[in-house]
Amino acid sequence: MTDLKDIRAFAFDVDGVATDGKILCLPDGDLLRQFDAKDGFAIRMAVMNGYPVGVITGGRSESIRKRFDTSGVPAEDVYLGSRDKMADFRHFCDRHGLRPEEVMYFGDDLPDLAVIQAAGVGACPADAVEEVREAADYVSPNPGGAQCLREAIEKVLRLQNRWVFETAEYKKRF
Repeated sequence: MTDLKDIRAFAFDVDGVATDGKILCLPDGDLLRQFDAKDGFAIRMAVMNGYPVGVITGGRSESIRKRFDTSGVPAEDVYLGSRDKMADFRHFCDRHGLRPEEVMYFGDDLPDLAVIQAAGVGACPADAVEEVREAADYVSPNPGGAQCLREAIEKVLRLQNRWVFETAEYKKRF
């Protein structure tokens, strides 16, 4: 496991990490998810402090891309419909000139396992499946969708003395 002080980027799955994994299916086929605003703020803090943030999800709804756009994640760093998360993780790393060991990756289920093992810090929410919890370097005390991202991102930024809120920068970016 990489020391948290050496983390330079964050990447994560959506369903079961940024949400509690429950999906509401509407009659027109749209899928609705509920996100925690405090997770979104932590993502903004990471972006404002220069950390690349990637979203790698099997979900295909454009609403996912729009949700993370409001947190400052560029559209090209949101990988929708991912069926090979390791390939998308490599692309994210290459795009930002990162080594996998410089990234904290958060996942909760079997499609995330290879990335959790490849990342510098493989992380998961408290309610991840057993195989993921066993493989993870860090298990958040919080379940998916309940500020597990906030807790881990804040921990990294505080260790690096970068959990600093600048109102002027915030107004300019968001």
